[in-house]
Amino acid sequence: MKVDFVEESAVRKALVFQIEPEVVQTEIETSAREYSRRIRLPGFRPGKIPPEVVKKRFHSEILGEAAERIVNRVVFEELEGRGLKPVAAPQVKDLSIEEGRPMAFRAVFETLPIVEVPEWKGLRVTARGPSVTDEDLERELDRLRDEAARFEPVEGRPAQRGDHVLLDLAWRPVEGGKGGRDDNALIEIGNPGNHEDMNRGLEGMTGGETRQIDVSWAADAAPAVAGKTVRYTVTLKGIKRKVVPEADDEFAKDLGEFDSLPELKEKLRRQLLVADERRAEREVKAALVEALAQRAGFEVPEALVERHMTARAEGLARGLAWRGIDPRRAGLDWREYRESTREDSVKAARADILLDEIARREGIDVSEAELEAELARLAERAGKSKEALRLQLQRDGDLGALRARIREEKTLDLLKANASIELT
Repeated sequence: MKVDFVEESAVRKALVFQIEPEVVQTEIETSAREYSRRIRLPGFRPGKIPPEVVKKRFHSEILGEAAERIVNRVVFEELEGRGLKPVAAPQVKDLSIEEGRPMAFRAVFETLPIVEVPEWKGLRVTARGPSVTDEDLERELDRLRDEAARFEPVEGRPAQRGDHVLLDLAWRPVEGGKGGRDDNALIEIGNPGNHEDMNRGLEGMTGGETRQIDVSWAADAAPAVAGKTVRYTVTLKGIKRKVVPEADDEFAKDLGEFDSLPELKEKLRRQLLVADERRAEREVKAALVEALAQRAGFEVPEALVERHMTARAEGLARGLAWRGIDPRRAGLDWREYRESTREDSVKAARADILLDEIARREGIDVSEAELEAELARLAERAGKSKEALRLQLQRDGDLGALRARIREEKTLDLLKANASIELT
């Protein structure tokens, strides 16, 4: 076997293989014998099909199977023998295989670059200090009041803006096509999230009344209705008025922990400040990573960039699903969105490499006690036992990722401790 190592770039490498005809033929014969045991052909007893018949009938399949066995064996052995550690599985290119001839192919892969870590002590960044404004406090108080709101039935008048109406509705595009229905839907008339055609159509309805409301959707609406006029058949089952409690001592007492509104506000202010301290901490660390990455210009493996791009797209999809939006019907060009994250993904991948190298040089590791403490924290937040969470992470193969995240946080703490941070 002849193997040449080609360094195509600082991170992209290739192993060029040429396999002896005798080795290739042995694998072809092995694959043919295995095929003859697996397949069934008219006129032949099971397992008794001559290899030559099999090779003629399933020529490309047998060559493909033989090539796969050779590639899987020799690429792994060569990588291990040379001490090469690809960041992702090698890609096989330019493969050629025929009986009686050498088999040739290239195994192309990426490795981490040799990193010259820039000076990371004394990084200068500006960051905001944590704070809570009166407006922040009022927004949080309003959120709690809204959660505590009750809905009272309205009788003796038709529906109007500001009312919440309970509806059974069915819909179908006027031009034809697939429709649907939704029973017991609660809609606020006049809500900015509604189409104005729907708001106008619901005004003036009375209990038990059925109406048809045509809604003309714009071209940038959800794909299922974009550019279409949809006819909604709605039956009003009830009118409700949303009653939001006043922000007073009684409201504070109803929450069960407070004797007065000032006491509630003080608790909310402390909670908001703690949350903003966490956000400010993340912002400082992000600024430090950005400053560090700007000092380095090494090439980043595409496989690492792709992982970050995929993670960003999956994160957005999860966020949409959490809000009740089907990611497949969100009107997004996912390929375009994924590509739009490339620049940030390159920076993130470069930061990963830098932080890992700093951690290695500074001897930063994660102790079992630190891992156990983080597992306990995450388990409490998830409402699980620490043991159950550990088993789940082990089963999903994520325990190593958790350890890596803790190590990265410790490295970021080191950067922060040695940085010059100006608060604005």
